[in-house]
Amino acid sequence: MKKHPTLWGLLCLLVIPSFLWAQTNNDELKPVTRTYALTQATVVTEPGKMIEGATVVVKDGLILAVGKNVKIPIDAQVVKADSMYIYAGFIEGLSHTGIPKAEAQQGGRGGRGGGGPQAPQVKDPGSPPNDLAGITPEKNLAESLKPNDKSISDMRKLGFTAANVVPSGQMLPGQGALILLHGDNADKMILKDQTSFFSQLTGARRMYPATVIAVIAKWRELYRQAELAQAHEEAYKKSPSGMSRPSYDPVLQAFYPIINKEQSVFFKASDVKSAYRVLSLQKEFDLPIVMAELKQGWHVADELSKRKIPVLLSMDLPEDKNSKGGKKGGKKGDKKKEESQKDDPFKAERAALEKRKMKAMKEHWTQAGTMEKAGINFGFSTLDVKSKDVKANLRKMIENGLSEDAALAALTTTPAKMLGVSDMLGSVATGKIANLVVTDQPYFDEKSNVRYVFVEGNKFEFAVKKPSKKGDPNAKVAVAGKWTYSFEAMGQNMDGILELVDNDGDISGSITNTAMGNKSTIETAELDGNALSFSVKIDGGGQTVTIEYNLIIEGDNIEGTVSAGQFGTFDLEGERIGTPDK
Repeated sequence: MKKHPTLWGLLCLLVIPSFLWAQTNNDELKPVTRTYALTQATVVTEPGKMIEGATVVVKDGLILAVGKNVKIPIDAQVVKADSMYIYAGFIEGLSHTGIPKAEAQQGGRGGRGGGGPQAPQVKDPGSPPNDLAGITPEKNLAESLKPNDKSISDMRKLGFTAANVVPSGQMLPGQGALILLHGDNADKMILKDQTSFFSQLTGARRMYPATVIAVIAKWRELYRQAELAQAHEEAYKKSPSGMSRPSYDPVLQAFYPIINKEQSVFFKASDVKSAYRVLSLQKEFDLPIVMAELKQGWHVADELSKRKIPVLLSMDLPEDKNSKGGKKGGKKGDKKKEESQKDDPFKAERAALEKRKMKAMKEHWTQAGTMEKAGINFGFSTLDVKSKDVKANLRKMIENGLSEDAALAALTTTPAKMLGVSDMLGSVATGKIANLVVTDQPYFDEKSNVRYVFVEGNKFEFAVKKPSKKGDPNAKVAVAGKWTYSFEAMGQNMDGILELVDNDGDISGSITNTAMGNKSTIETAELDGNALSFSVKIDGGGQTVTIEYNLIIEGDNIEGTVSAGQFGTFDLEGERIGTPDK
């Protein structure tokens, strides 16, 4: 199997002997200790409750102590969290995190054999095999989960430490499981299996059940068959004499926990029609359900409240492209729009349309606040949202009526209760799993940054990126010379010497690290005013990795970034210390 360079391995190539890198194949450096003490922080133990100036001690993956007068173990690594805020790690109520994007998208279009360009031929489209029709409720998550999928680290950076992940597919994709967002083995990442029986109104293509009505009919058929099959199995166990042996169909057996009210159906119902159809099925069979990925919940809020049905609201919100900063926003765009509409005979109709569109968007933005006022228990589903939009969308909900306490509950205590893990997750309390998120300001503040995330006691640290300086294309600078440089990555300080030569605008040179003294030649150097960029190629275990440097020169100082592609970008600074060697 081809070995790929890890972030730590890459940094080792820059600053420490390469043989050390060759000895590890992990995605992070193994910690010296698994005991941590986060001191002098504001600890939000659960929504509406906090302790100021408190310490949280983490040991062997669990929260050992929380409070003001906490004894710090002698082997603890102290994390000075002065002026920081500590929350319980966030939980995705329903997600495809850890499922490769290509597979998740394929599932949304019809999944295995769902009628794509290479769909297999089915002899009888009216009665296809269950797996080709998207009916695989017995499927376990471990079959699809990929521990190294980028979505895991993307969500972890936002403060999410656990997720109720379900397989992708059509009508009945499979069983969900609660996973921890860290680990190199799918089975070990699963904290609790069979947390959700995932269902949606997505039909198969070019075979039965292809339509929403057909999916509902098939659902009813399978449920009734499962009731009969379970009754047959139970009767056979009591007295098999004179009875035919049960067939033990895994598809039907997957329904038994639903029939016995031991498991909930997490039913994806994004639009109002889907929501009403799901409510109809729920009433018909008295199903234990969670209404998931709901986007138009204001239409059914009264019914959800009346039946006490828990909800997972979609974190995907419509974007107001006409607002300031939107694709069509800004004064220039507004002015052009006004000029183009001066002689528009349909101006009134267009204005009415815009008003209706804005009203519809507002309803999406206020949905969470509406649910809170209706007293409905809700968490969040991340099936359709992009990770980069999560925090902005949370703020949009808060700006439109959702309280911060309710938002925090939807991220922590409520999904923990829905998934039956309140004794392990959802709050900062002694004895619970050490899933924590640490921020430099209250999480929902616009300018807050996640500084640390702990997943079962494993620490992840995130640097605050400084606003990048823009170069001045008209500046005249002296680039030649010896420069120190330093940057911090993974808690380690990396430094060395950069030597630059300017031969009538042709920039060349080398970069050396302090730890090893080895020298690498810089390539593709370009100077635009006072903006200098160049790259260095590193051989990482048979794979060439390109390190990009983008620097701003101001007199005898340099400042900028060093980027290692998927491994991260780090802030760099330095100063001139002499002339280059001849």
